[in-house]
Amino acid sequence: MKRLLVVVDMQNDFIDGALGTKEAQSIVPAVVKKAEAYAAAGDEVVFTLDTHFDDYMDTAEGRKLPVPHCIKGTPGWELCGQLKAFEGRRFEKHTFGSGSLSEYVRGGDYRSVELVGLCTDICVISNALILKAAVPETPIAVDPACCAGVSPESHDNAIAAMKVCQIDIL
Repeated sequence: MKRLLVVVDMQNDFIDGALGTKEAQSIVPAVVKKAEAYAAAGDEVVFTLDTHFDDYMDTAEGRKLPVPHCIKGTPGWELCGQLKAFEGRRFEKHTFGSGSLSEYVRGGDYRSVELVGLCTDICVISNALILKAAVPETPIAVDPACCAGVSPESHDNAIAAMKVCQIDIL
């Protein structure tokens, strides 16, 4: 049985684009190193892509977060340079969590699932909890050193919430 690494939304707009932060920029080397280690061990690495369209501002999310970002086909939508060339399935998602990722993991036979990426307090926590519900007997883990939140405080709050929900915090 393989391990699965889920790299969540490591896209240019979240790193140094429309919604970028210094915290997001700082985790890139650690995320790349972890993805390389998984691949070298013969384990699987997959990616989620926050995916919006030109009508983003007319969506429920756009009305609450009026910052166009991750518009499909733009440079901001692409994985950051160090991860762009990685092999691995991509899951485009139009909301915080990915139902397709959940179905994919449920159909696999994974020893464990680890999540890293952006943002801890939005898409990482959403996908971690969805996966915990989908495969409750499979260990689900998050590495806080490979995640960044909208703010350091919201990152810490999300880590604490996931721990309470029996997500392993590495």
